[in-house]
Amino acid sequence: MEESRKIAGKIAIVYVIIGALWVIFSDRLSLALAHNDMRVFMFFQQYKGWFFILMTGIVIYALIYKRASKLVDSAERLRSKENQLQKSNQHYQSLFNNNPDAVFEITRDGNLVALNPEGENIIGYTLKELKGQPLNFLIHDENKEDVGRMFNNTLDGIPEKFEMKILSKTKKERLLRCSLVPIIVDEKIIGVFGIGRDITHYRENEEMMIASEKLSVIGQLAAAVAHEIRNPLTSLKGFVQLMQITKRAEDEHLSVMLSEIERINLISGEMLILGKQQDIEFGREEVNDIIRQVLVLMEAQANLDNVKIEFLPDAEKLYVNADQNQLKQVFINLIKNAVEAIEETGVARVETKKDLNRVLVNIEDNGVGMDQEWIDRLGEPFYSTKEKGTGLGLAVCQKIIERHQGEITFESKKGRGTTVTISLPLA
Repeated sequence: MEESRKIAGKIAIVYVIIGALWVIFSDRLSLALAHNDMRVFMFFQQYKGWFFILMTGIVIYALIYKRASKLVDSAERLRSKENQLQKSNQHYQSLFNNNPDAVFEITRDGNLVALNPEGENIIGYTLKELKGQPLNFLIHDENKEDVGRMFNNTLDGIPEKFEMKILSKTKKERLLRCSLVPIIVDEKIIGVFGIGRDITHYRENEEMMIASEKLSVIGQLAAAVAHEIRNPLTSLKGFVQLMQITKRAEDEHLSVMLSEIERINLISGEMLILGKQQDIEFGREEVNDIIRQVLVLMEAQANLDNVKIEFLPDAEKLYVNADQNQLKQVFINLIKNAVEAIEETGVARVETKKDLNRVLVNIEDNGVGMDQEWIDRLGEPFYSTKEKGTGLGLAVCQKIIERHQGEITFESKKGRGTTVTISLPLA
């Protein structure tokens, strides 16, 4: 408004000055031209005002037209930009409000600015209840430190992906797969967008599938393990009967008996560990030790199928951050597949080695092999190359390895055998 007054004032002053100059200039001009002829002088005096009005009218029209044209063009451009802004805002609101994932807009201080309907549904609170408040009270205690670190990374311009547990309004624990993205305006990060997907039910289904497949594997191994235990039991029974007859115990016999008992204890212990329902707990585990424990169980089936298992461990200890029980399940599945792929006699080879910052576990057999078409579909649930297979075994293996930030690959040639390679990051 002040700027408008200044412009109007300037125009008025300029108009007054021009008018005054015109009066002075026209009077002198009319006197000079009249040469004391009063009629000529009166003629000039009579029409100079009309001439001034005509000239100023033309000038003012030209100036106003030019200015008005600019104003109209500017208004049209502004209206067009407003329409574009409204459309863009509608696009944003549509993405925000109809997103099937929870979307949070958070300030640099961690306070909530906006929350979409799916976010309200997941956490149980409305935007009105939480607007302007920090959200850290929703985060499970075990995740708060990690989430805080990732939030700070995002404020430094580094997007983050992670999983975290939250507690809803009803104190129900839910698992979210989250992404944090910086909000950048005028090249400055003013806040963070958080996108969260509720994967609680997906994870529960995964755990059920893994547990189901584990029970299936245990059932298939049970017969082979029973056969393996029966052999030392037969030896023990024979030595006990011999001692009953001779009424004495030979040191050599006792040593063999203790060895057989230890083997039974080792096999049954591994079966109990595999079958026990345990919480997932990641820790620093040595890969070669895990494979040795698995081979105790697998030797039973290998002996039944007349297959030899060779283990070639790396000379160096190879530690990974893993859940021991789940890795055992993976190795049992894959070694069992290798043994069953050998139709008559053969060798299944397990090899571990270090490759830069990763551990490689190769499980190789000289069995029947597979076509490329089969390899491309490995890991699909309910797709199996076995007559009575479900295909869940490899699907579970891939899920477990992905959870351990690893990879699993297959190489095979028809009639020459198959090699499975598991890659895991070193701890």
